[in-house]
Amino acid sequence: MLCLSFTPLLALVLGASLGAAFPQDALKKSCSLSKYQFLVPHELKAVQKMKEQFEDIMLLSDRKCNTRLFHRKWNTAELSVPDRVMLVEAELDLATAMLGLPTAPGFAETRQRPLAFLTQAREDLRGCMAMEAPSHQPSGKLRHWLQKLQTAKKTETVGCLEATTILHLFQVLNDLRCTALREQCT
Repeated sequence: MLCLSFTPLLALVLGASLGAAFPQDALKKSCSLSKYQFLVPHELKAVQKMKEQFEDIMLLSDRKCNTRLFHRKWNTAELSVPDRVMLVEAELDLATAMLGLPTAPGFAETRQRPLAFLTQAREDLRGCMAMEAPSHQPSGKLRHWLQKLQTAKKTETVGCLEATTILHLFQVLNDLRCTALREQCT
């Protein structure tokens, strides 16, 4: 009889101590970007279709741009993981802003899926940054690129920013993948 009353007491004590050791919010607050390690083929196809349609639109326009925003002398893998998160967050901010601009109805429809995907990725990255490194200061390389981005936003036309961003979306996706791979990205 003593054993039967001791068992529920033991279970209660163990349950309370394990509950304190592993808070219920711990799983909710984890930062997981693993879904971006290997991008789903239909998302890549949607981006490719949009890029091709945009290239066709560009051929018909007289837009001349020399924006070299995505031409960098360093590789994303050279950055620390928090720097990568900051880089991709800034790239996704630009991409979602450019894809959200008013455009022709046919192109507006084509870009909806990529825009939704990139917006979700940006929100996931923001959550990770807020949890893992909220006060992270960017390295010199990244700080220089972020300044270049701010300068381009002030000096380039919206059309040129849109063009360079859409034409380099696969680079942004590769940077996202590298960020998701964390230390395994080389």
